[in-house]
Amino acid sequence: MKKFFETLASIWKIEELKNKILITLGLLLVYRFGTQVTLPGIDATKLHALTQQTDQGIGWLINVFTGGAFAQASVFALGIMPYISASIVVQLMGIAVPYLQKLQNDGESGRKKMNQITRWLTIGITLLQGPSYIYNLYVQLPPDAFLLGFNSFSFLFSSVIILVTGTVFAMWLGEKITDKGIGNGISLLIMVGIIARLPMSFIQEFQSRITENNGGPMLVVIEVILWLLIIVACIYLTLAVRRIPVQYARRSASGTYDQSMLGGNRQWIPLKLNASGVMPIIFAQAIMFVPAAVAGLSTSDTAKSISTTFHNVFGWEYNALFALLIIIFTYFYTAITVPTNKMADDLKRSGGFIPGVKPGSETGDFLDRIMSLITFPGSLYLALIAVFPAIVVSLLGVQQGWAMFYGGTSLLIMVSVVIDTIQQVNAYLLNRQYDNMLTSGKNRRATA
Repeated sequence: MKKFFETLASIWKIEELKNKILITLGLLLVYRFGTQVTLPGIDATKLHALTQQTDQGIGWLINVFTGGAFAQASVFALGIMPYISASIVVQLMGIAVPYLQKLQNDGESGRKKMNQITRWLTIGITLLQGPSYIYNLYVQLPPDAFLLGFNSFSFLFSSVIILVTGTVFAMWLGEKITDKGIGNGISLLIMVGIIARLPMSFIQEFQSRITENNGGPMLVVIEVILWLLIIVACIYLTLAVRRIPVQYARRSASGTYDQSMLGGNRQWIPLKLNASGVMPIIFAQAIMFVPAAVAGLSTSDTAKSISTTFHNVFGWEYNALFALLIIIFTYFYTAITVPTNKMADDLKRSGGFIPGVKPGSETGDFLDRIMSLITFPGSLYLALIAVFPAIVVSLLGVQQGWAMFYGGTSLLIMVSVVIDTIQQVNAYLLNRQYDNMLTSGKNRRATA
């Protein structure tokens, strides 16, 4: 604990880092305030039906990623998810579209153009999702909840414009956190929304165990311990790497030198066990939304059965298919994001080689084979964490809201964002330490 407070004191002494943290907290506060602002024309006291829709299942997932704004009929009701969808689409199109491939290889200028394309696509996706959200309000809320009149065109038009503006503003907040704050602005917005639901979910679970004589405090303690163990497992999954040794060619030198200085420099290529992060879960979750949406368009018994199955995110049929899709998408996303051939070419140009493997194409094949081998256990591990909420609901009878924090995208996003933020703060502290060493060295030379 003493070291923790010493670290906080060190952070507060670094003016630049302190300002970045304060800017980040301020922008996050603005975002959280916006999630509580209801759309003009909606009676905020009559959102009970909308809240019930987001108590469990798919509605709960959507509400978590919007930080509760979905259930509040907020100006940020669509959250940052249209931007995430646009980013995924642009990234996938970069594989097949030559123009986007060229932009990816153009450095900083290409990245700026890619960001601009993503922003415009975000607006397009929001324009499609906005009317769908308003239609959901018409279905869920009573007619007297609409102050401008039920099915009013003026309400529909103005609300869609506000929803688009809210998403664009949230996107701007995320980019400003990345530029002026401590980085990962979009991820931080999602994480804050997830964490905002955590206290209430735990309180509801605690009350259920205590007041309903459903296991008592001891079972709550067991649940918390199990939750902490799952967090530790997620940390290991996020940080686990397979280190591939790399040897660099010996250098020639003239004169009298220590021969140990002339040897090849040995380093490592770290191949992550989970190189795809949470993207396979996001892809799989998006696919799992489709059957329920399509089945909802029909009134047949088969369609109703499909709709019921895919709305029950804790059912074994849903989770078996969910886990299979995660494994498939893990291989797919790893294949498109880990360029083993490019890694081999860069290694060859820099004079490096893997001991026992010829530089060039054989090195690329070797790295690809190793990546495939470590991706298999990584995908199984990821699938297990994704379906673990269904396991704890089935075995321990945990409430669905609290169970969602035992795995899946929610927990992995929280863990990965926290780890990355800590690493960035440590990098600032390390740079500060080196700066102090250089400054003190200059002072010593000056005094000498």
